[in-house]
Amino acid sequence: MKYYFIGIKGSGMSSLACIMHDLGYEVLGSDKPEHFFTEIELNKRNIKILEFNENNINKDLIIIKGNAFGEENVEVKKSLELGCKIYSYQQMIDEITKNYKLIAISGCHGKTTTSTMMSKVLEPLGVNYLIGDGSGFAKKNNKYFVLEACEYKRHFLEYHPYYSIITNIELDHTDYYKDLDDVKDAFISFINKTKDTIIACGDDENIRSIKTNKKILYYGVNENNDVYIKNIKVIDNKTTGDVYINNEYFDTYTFPFVGDHLLLNVLSVITVCFLENIDKDTIKKQILKIEPAKRRFIEEKFKSNILIDDYAHHPTELKVTIEAARKKYPDKYIVAIFKPHTKSRVKYFYKEFADALNLADKAYVTDIGEDRLEIGFDDVTSDDIIKLLNNGENISLEEVNKLFQYKNSVLLFMSSKDIYVLKDKYKELNK
Repeated sequence: MKYYFIGIKGSGMSSLACIMHDLGYEVLGSDKPEHFFTEIELNKRNIKILEFNENNINKDLIIIKGNAFGEENVEVKKSLELGCKIYSYQQMIDEITKNYKLIAISGCHGKTTTSTMMSKVLEPLGVNYLIGDGSGFAKKNNKYFVLEACEYKRHFLEYHPYYSIITNIELDHTDYYKDLDDVKDAFISFINKTKDTIIACGDDENIRSIKTNKKILYYGVNENNDVYIKNIKVIDNKTTGDVYINNEYFDTYTFPFVGDHLLLNVLSVITVCFLENIDKDTIKKQILKIEPAKRRFIEEKFKSNILIDDYAHHPTELKVTIEAARKKYPDKYIVAIFKPHTKSRVKYFYKEFADALNLADKAYVTDIGEDRLEIGFDDVTSDDIIKLLNNGENISLEEVNKLFQYKNSVLLFMSSKDIYVLKDKYKELNK
């Protein structure tokens, strides 16, 4: 049987397709013709990618349907007409993770980075992983399965994790969740599906407010956590610190990154390693091998400037990304270039977006990116953010020359969508 992915270029879908290919299944799929960064891993495996067409579908296919596609899609419609077996993305993940010790990594921010860290540290022990940046890998005989578990529309409730990590809880996906209490309710349900231990950031007030009978180990910088870090120092773009577990010294680590949010993420990884009795030397060795996830603070030098591409799309993510750039490059001028995604998110968070962008020396905001119809938000534009900026303005692909004036600066390109197109245009034209 062949497994056919409708929307195979989606970040999670592409990862799942790679995993199923690695496990020996025959995989192909379809999507829009525009290039997306997730194609890299698909192409490495020679996974066939077609354009949407009802003639691609036959009754012998098992369909895996991306969450963004309904009956209006010609292939979904044809699959239903032919009576094909159809799995949602989450249902298929649940099927293939049942035979592994599943570590589900959730939270409103930091899932991809934490999943990437976890997969690297557990690598010598045999780990499969499905990460939302288009990365996926699996071998049948591996022990662990690291999964990025998204809370959108309560999708993560399909899974049955052994360990669950919660990096933070905030209001997001305002096109679905009514308010913060609604988000918390989803996470409580997720917690209650966990078989063993929940590993949660205890520095997060919203997480601390959750009531459950499940076993929770809290991690963070504050010493009221079960796992915490002290004596933090930043030297030569690396961070060192002493980790304590249950108020006892555990070990001293050198981390190959700078950023408080990254420290929190890696503490959750160390906590899982502690629970699994993994050798301390192995943990230290693998932590030094940690690399950024795709589109997570990816740096490159261009002329005299540092260009950073980051997936940040929520106010909190913008804030920590700008702060990390400031911490790493304290003497440089920080320019933030942001493409907001979804009008509903801008309506709810335009003030918070402006507050975050005001941490930069200069901010540019593109028009709002849209990939689905949002009813009732016709009056929402990126100007709602721009009018609150201390030093900000609009930018478009045709106005990329606005960025040519900056020398010896940090240019932060931030969005969950195709902000890298603007970055590439800047490099192409700025000869």
